[in-house]
Amino acid sequence: MSSISLRLPESLHQRVREIAERENISINQLITTALAEKLSALLTAEYLGERASRGSRKHYDRVLRKVKSRPVDPGDEL
Repeated sequence: MSSISLRLPESLHQRVREIAERENISINQLITTALAEKLSALLTAEYLGERASRGSRKHYDRVLRKVKSRPVDPGDEL
């Protein structure tokens, strides 16, 4: 495991301390979890953007034409 030195404004440090105490976890655990969540969101957006760039409207329409028409399920009406 690695360690880093992190400088925080006092107001942010105080909020982190309060939340960590309220959640009954360490400040380190709170910051690690928050960073992991942020990275996950950024990497997911990056992944979806990359996948979208490979998309093809022509292919989408071809796949959609294979779906058989049937009555709408109750509750799914527009």
